Amino acid sequence: MKSEEKNTPEGKDENKNNNTEQPNQGRRDTLKTLATLPVLGAVAYGVYKKQKYTNTRRDVSDVFSLSKEKAKIAPLKEGGETIRIGAIGFGGRGNYLLRAAGFATPEHLQKWIDAAKKDKRHTRYKDFKEQEDLNIQLVAVCDIFDTFAENGLAAGANIYREGVGGKMGPAPKRYRHYKELLADPEIDAVIISTPDHWHGTMAMDAAKAGKHVYLEKPLSWTVPETYMIRDVIKQTGIVFQLGHQGRQIESYHKAKEIIDKGLLGPVSLVEVCTNRNDPNGAWVYDLHPDASPETIDWEQYEGDPERIKEYMDYMTKYNLAKYVGPEDRSQFSRERFFRWRCWWDYSTGLSGDLLTHEYDAINQLMGVGIPHSATSSGGVYFFKDGRTVPDVLQTTFEFPDKNMTMLYSATLASDRSRGKVIMGHDASMEVGDTLTVKIDPRSTRYKEKIKQGIIKPNVPFYTYVPGKDNVDAVTSATELYFAQRGLLYSYLGGKRYDTTFLHVREWLEAIRDRNKKVSCGIDEAFEEAISAHMGTRAYLEGRTMYWDKDKEEIVRG
Repeated sequence: MKSEEKNTPEGKDENKNNNTEQPNQGRRDTLKTLATLPVLGAVAYGVYKKQKYTNTRRDVSDVFSLSKEKAKIAPLKEGGETIRIGAIGFGGRGNYLLRAAGFATPEHLQKWIDAAKKDKRHTRYKDFKEQEDLNIQLVAVCDIFDTFAENGLAAGANIYREGVGGKMGPAPKRYRHYKELLADPEIDAVIISTPDHWHGTMAMDAAKAGKHVYLEKPLSWTVPETYMIRDVIKQTGIVFQLGHQGRQIESYHKAKEIIDKGLLGPVSLVEVCTNRNDPNGAWVYDLHPDASPETIDWEQYEGDPERIKEYMDYMTKYNLAKYVGPEDRSQFSRERFFRWRCWWDYSTGLSGDLLTHEYDAINQLMGVGIPHSATSSGGVYFFKDGRTVPDVLQTTFEFPDKNMTMLYSATLASDRSRGKVIMGHDASMEVGDTLTVKIDPRSTRYKEKIKQGIIKPNVPFYTYVPGKDNVDAVTSATELYFAQRGLLYSYLGGKRYDTTFLHVREWLEAIRDRNKKVSCGIDEAFEEAISAHMGTRAYLEGRTMYWDKDKEEIVRG
């Protein structure tokens, strides 16, 4: 196997007991037992009512019990310093990140205000107004598209969180080049949400400039820069958070407890997926009518010639140059600017964009780390629009030290619902915005309870629904995709929070108090990036990729 150079440069049926149990004693005992579990709801009690029990306490707490504790959000520390933020990129994701932090354009809020008048279930504006003030200022915005930059300035000035015609505050500064923004001494931290090909470079430059960094995922564009970013972040000591808001999902915390207590038994197989079926979900975004060579700095978007050459040399080294182009990248293209995820020239594909969400969730729950190997297949099978990035992808990650395989399967041309399923010898668990556990009929741990009729296998045994009854205002297939995975909202203490808000908040708190830790720092980010790159390289090269953990290198099979 060849070694890849580092280039250091996730009632009636109740029976009396034959002993001394009273008619209703069994029911009370069972309800008491159920009360010890966070949610074992109507489904579990319905199963209980339909069963006939003899000579048993009908108690499962000896084989399945969980803490009553629920995730909570601690109040912000009073008198904390105001953090001055610079935003680099105010397109789709940048708009969302800054909105989660408390900055939204009047036009966007007006849509929510109007929607609430038509449908009382639409509470997004109310939630936004009541959202905690994070004690930050948006002092600077940089975007190379004038319209996006102007939207960023309007969001930054909308400090009273009002709709069109409302009171506004002073606008942030606008910078036309990100390095000029990083040179501003008035900026303490930056939120970076640009196309993938700029993530690593901007994060390193920001860290070197002494700015704390919140970086939208994925961490890096290429394998070599993954090592470089890790080194820079550790050397500079800035607070770094990668944008995996799934780290804040409450159901994930309960899922981790279930796994850690061994209630699923040994887990040998995990299946995760991405299914979408609309153009937006396949990155065929609208082309903004204002876009032109006059309103977009295309040269800065592409990068300087030396940077482009470094990338081409990297792709050529592994015989992948056929996946990038055209040779003349100086030609302005609205498609490539707005639909950049469709081309390897700017994108990390399904692996970097969507597989990373699923991988990070499993890494969060199980601490799998970097896989031993990755094998991928797929292709451009539906969206024949000139893209080079596949719209169908399967990746198999092997973790022999965990005795486990993780399967990722994706299609952007079918909306069939498939969950994130963790399969253990004793039970399986499906995890998303809620979680459900089903006991395996061949379980060892629950064998006696199954035999006694106390546990019925292959039906929902434990269901955890963290405080919600519906998801309102989900209007697109893409948004529904994220809602079902808990990536829009999380419920803490019965209150709904924007999951990204919680993730940004955590980062800010770690900046103010260095004793606090972020949940997706540079070590977790490094594991995410290497894993995703292994999947991508396996697809592009048509061979299995291996991880040499001693040398920290990807090696080719």
